[in-house]
Amino acid sequence: MDNIELRQITWIGSSLNDLKSLPKSVQKEFGFSLHQVQEGKTPYNAKHLKGLGSGIIEIISDYNKNTYRAIYAVKLGDDIYVLHVFKKKSKTGIKTPQQDISLIEKRLIFAKEDAKKRAKLI
Repeated sequence: MDNIELRQITWIGSSLNDLKSLPKSVQKEFGFSLHQVQEGKTPYNAKHLKGLGSGIIEIISDYNKNTYRAIYAVKLGDDIYVLHVFKKKSKTGIKTPQQDISLIEKRLIFAKEDAKKRAKLI
């Protein structure tokens, strides 16, 4: 049996509490997908989030006629930074609502600063 070293997940802002507020099946799907990311794999339900640079990925889950997303960053040091977890409310197709993009951008700035601080400690 291979010993796989899992990358640590760092939850930014309310992302962990937001995940816990979602339906249980969505929580399980996101949990499984994030575990795959920790192992260095790419989940089947993940894709790059356009417009925020490389290494920003979204996991998408459709449940009970709703769409849920978890946004994470993988190119910030050793950790996986979960930036935002939410139920998509946009009525304009698949585009992520601007208020969610703004929150992701703010949390990404915080995550980058955190990754720099952690790198200096090593």
